[in-house]
Amino acid sequence: MPTKVKKVKTFQDLEALARGYTEISIKTVGGLAQHAASESVRLEANRLLMDRGWGKPVQRQEHSGKDGSPIVVQIIQAPYDDEDG
Repeated sequence: MPTKVKKVKTFQDLEALARGYTEISIKTVGGLAQHAASESVRLEANRLLMDRGWGKPVQRQEHSGKDGSPIVVQIIQAPYDDEDG
């Protein structure tokens, strides 16, 4: 049975059309996460579900100066000349 094709005119139309597949997509990925023959497919499906449901993990970054010392920030205020403006 052929499905009716909806004409997409704008990006918002495309978003709305794609969001209409949310439930079936989650069910499909959930099925793959549980039953895919390939371990790599199961792992990627589980990762996708976790990222969508809980957000991607935050990558912690620490910054320091040379040899672990604190970073020193120096702000220099330049003279202001009001003759041009």
